[in-house]
Amino acid sequence: MKFTLSWLKDHLETDATLDEICARLTAIGLEVEDVDDKKAYQPFTIARVISAEKHPEADRLKVLMVDAGDGQPVQIVCGAPNAREGLVGALARPGTYVPGIDVTLSVGKIRGVESHGMMCSEKELDMSDDHDGIIDLPEDAPVGTSFAAYAGLDDPVIEINLTPNRPDCTSIRGIARDLAASGLGRLKDQPKPDFKVEGETAQDVRIELDEASLCPGFAWRMVRGVKNGPSPKWMQKRLLAIGLRPISALVDVTNYMTFDQGRPMHVFDADKVKGDLVVRRARDGEEILALDTRTYKLDPSNVVIADNNGPESIGGIMGGEHSGCDENTTNVLIESALWDPINIAKTGRSHGIITDARYRFERGVDPEYMVPGLERTTELVLDMCGGTAAEARVTGYEGYEAKVIEFPFSEIRRLTGLEVSDDEAVGILKGLGFDVSGTGETVSVAVPSWRPDIDGKADLVEEVMRIHGVDKIKPEPLPSIGSVNGKILTTLQIRTRSAKRALASRGMLEAVTWSFIPERHARLFGGGQAELKLANPIAADMSDMRPSLLPGLITAAQRNADRGYGDVALFEVSGTYENDKPDGQRRVAGGIRRGTAGLTGSGRHWDGAAKPVGVFDAKADAIAALEACGAPVDRLSFDRGAPDWYHPGRSGLIKLGPKTVLGHFGEFHPKTLDALDVTGPLAGFEVFIDAVPEPKRKATRTKPVLDLSTFQAVRRDFAFVVDTEVPAATLERAAQGADKQLITGVNVFDLFEGPSLGEGKKSLALEITIQPRDRTLTEEDLDRLMKSVIANVEKSSGGVLRG
Repeated sequence: MKFTLSWLKDHLETDATLDEICARLTAIGLEVEDVDDKKAYQPFTIARVISAEKHPEADRLKVLMVDAGDGQPVQIVCGAPNAREGLVGALARPGTYVPGIDVTLSVGKIRGVESHGMMCSEKELDMSDDHDGIIDLPEDAPVGTSFAAYAGLDDPVIEINLTPNRPDCTSIRGIARDLAASGLGRLKDQPKPDFKVEGETAQDVRIELDEASLCPGFAWRMVRGVKNGPSPKWMQKRLLAIGLRPISALVDVTNYMTFDQGRPMHVFDADKVKGDLVVRRARDGEEILALDTRTYKLDPSNVVIADNNGPESIGGIMGGEHSGCDENTTNVLIESALWDPINIAKTGRSHGIITDARYRFERGVDPEYMVPGLERTTELVLDMCGGTAAEARVTGYEGYEAKVIEFPFSEIRRLTGLEVSDDEAVGILKGLGFDVSGTGETVSVAVPSWRPDIDGKADLVEEVMRIHGVDKIKPEPLPSIGSVNGKILTTLQIRTRSAKRALASRGMLEAVTWSFIPERHARLFGGGQAELKLANPIAADMSDMRPSLLPGLITAAQRNADRGYGDVALFEVSGTYENDKPDGQRRVAGGIRRGTAGLTGSGRHWDGAAKPVGVFDAKADAIAALEACGAPVDRLSFDRGAPDWYHPGRSGLIKLGPKTVLGHFGEFHPKTLDALDVTGPLAGFEVFIDAVPEPKRKATRTKPVLDLSTFQAVRRDFAFVVDTEVPAATLERAAQGADKQLITGVNVFDLFEGPSLGEGKKSLALEITIQPRDRTLTEEDLDRLMKSVIANVEKSSGGVLRG
């Protein structure tokens, strides 16, 4: 939101300096983002041309001698057609930056004649688009003085950052009200518009909507006999200062009202409107050529103002080119309406239209200013364009019913810690436009029509706090928690950080991908349910909440590969969404490896070809993440049945017990990669860190005594012939179960398949580590244990000991 200092002082009577105003704005919550103090215009001075001679080498150039008031005339070469002796204009000397042409001047030669600066046009000083000649000032303009001060170009421009809950401060009037309430001046009274009304507005307007809230009110008036020329210089200067291009008086008036009063207006050329106006929903297939010269295809979610020809305006957002005003306009219809903020936001977003009107209507405008805004706009139109105003008409508006909040003054102290007297609190609220009634510890506060953001007691406390001064809140230490090294983070927060560290230590890079993905990606990974679709997606390919981290990571890896970085390892620890219930959001750690991005590094090496990533890389990453989260990795089991997006023979589930699934891993199915339009060796995993059981609380954080056996470990090897469908994990569990106290490790070290074993058979070799605890094992002890291992394996797998 931009405004000039003089514009602000139209509403605020104050002696405060620019710095004081800016500091106060930030202090009351209207953060100042930028201040243009117009120092760039200080070098320009008023100068008089004392002679104008024809250039000796160019017919269209003149050599001017210019007096800048210092008694030392300077020579200027000028090509302006209106350059002449006696002209008074704006001089820029060498070293001056000229904003309109983005050039810093220096002494130069033009066709052999030196030029020590330039006489400027309005376009060169960003005053207007006029560049047909140099600035021609009255003869009595004070030569030698600042041109910026004379022309009003030294008016500072202030830009503030508005939060969405302050629609009242989308107007300069609202900003002035806040400053006055803070004690930085007095809010000036606005004179009531005064003009003569003749005749009636014959044009009728009907509201034909199934929901009255879409257009709660519509006011309009006919003004006949206008002459639409340029707007006055003072208005043009203000609009230019805030970045708006003056177009014509009728258009400039509506832009001026938008910023001055926060009241977007629209003016129709009445002679181009056919029949009565109707406020209705757009029909499927209807189109409108808008004022930005773009054609928009409408649908029934959009509200339009239409005549017999069809839509003439997208309500509250932008008018149509067909009924727009131009230099031939003589009769106008001025519109002042109210629109539903949610519908305005959805319509603007769906069509990608950003206008000052949309910015205000989607935040909420003052409903009580609908008719006064029409009166003020009419007055400005009559002052600038002449004409005769007809009687105003209003339809649909039922008036404003103020929300009343019971406000105990004790809430101020309870919520902020500030000691604010009751009288000061009442004064602040009244200064902001609230109506305060009642006495005692609790008063009734009526919310003004321009503050739709005020909903309850806490909002009133916020108003008192920001005007009284947030900087007056004294810092206080947090109360002692009464223990040393107490737990601050939640278990899930600790696990999230631990998983990130563990995966990063394995050479993976953290990625932050969108929580929204295309519907086709969501369906590939088990999502796509109706309840997980976004009501208003920010883009067509961001329509669904993600059911998995993997589609975002896989497509991110492909984007890297497309740019020449094919060997990447990415991970993310974030949320996924199974449904729209609170328990449907999971905390997941996921990762992918592409190309040769293994644990030991990627790329080619002299000692051999790089190995592409595979299922066991993903398995190791998943186990590392679970171990970092405190999962008992020695009790994990691995099974088939991984989701469909994995290769069925190169993937697995990670379980804790028979039912608890902690994750899955594997290489991706070729069909999945084709559907995502990605290539290359890719393996990945996802582990559910919120499914890891909470560790048992220990009595002490002191580490237990290191308990190592004094006896040497014994290792024995076995080879079993089993069906090819039997997973190795079945044999590992069976061998471990022979004696969980003595057998401390089972490792698969060989796999053999061949005709000698028979069709559908394979040989798995196991190394079993036996650790005696209290005595050296005898041969009889070992024989009994070996027989137990063989029996367990044969029973669970159906295999036999290989001879």
